[in-house]
This record gives sequence, C-alpha cells and structure tokens, in this order.
Amino acid sequence: MRDIRNIIAQTLTLFGSVGTLLCCALPALLASMGAGAVVASIVTSVPQLVWLSEHKVPLFIFAAIMLVISGLMTYINRHAPCPIDPVQAKACRRGRRWTATIFGISMLLYLVGFYFAFVASHVAV
Repeated sequence: MRDIRNIIAQTLTLFGSVGTLLCCALPALLASMGAGAVVASIVTSVPQLVWLSEHKVPLFIFAAIMLVISGLMTYINRHAPCPIDPVQAKACRRGRRWTATIFGISMLLYLVGFYFAFVASHVAV
C-alpha cells in the first residue's frame, strides 16, 4: 500500500511540476527568444494553456504541496527495508533511485516555472 501511495504522489508531483512549466516557463522562454508567433500558435492550438496561466497561483500551490508530500515520502522511505531476495532487492533499490530522480526533476521543473511566473516577470529589462 505504501508503494502505491508513493507512486501516486510522485506522479501527481511530476504532473503538477510539468503544469507549472507549461503555463509559465515555456511561453516566457519562447517569447524571450523572439518566438512570439510560436507562443501564439501554441495558445491557439492548446487554449487550455491560457486557463493554466490565469490560474497559476493555485497551480503553483498545488504543485508545492505535492512536492512537499513527495519529498517527505521519499525521505521517510529512504531506509525502509528491501526484500531479502536479491532480484527483488535490486528492483527495490532501483525503484528508490528512480523515485529520487523523478523528485529531483519535478523540483527542477517547479523552480524553473516559478522563476518565469513570479520572478522574471517583475525584473526590469
């Protein structure tokens, strides 16, 4: 049961972080590179990005909460016992490495999205 909760938390964390990246970081990056037409084309093709951008504060709050939950679960389970069977123990260790990697990627995506949504938009050019 603990593994399923961990997988669900990691998945929601990753989706929340990707959502912050799509709502704020990607359009800002493309616009800063002079690809405003590409941003307009993406927004026309995927109008849900406008909704995400309009609701960026709740999106970032949700992603932050999921990152905290995921980080706590990863930290708590870092020394949990693995099975005695060598094959299962190897899979257990590999799963823990993947969990830590996914958490790190999620954190990086969240921070990039946060920078473009709240910091870069207020920096004077």
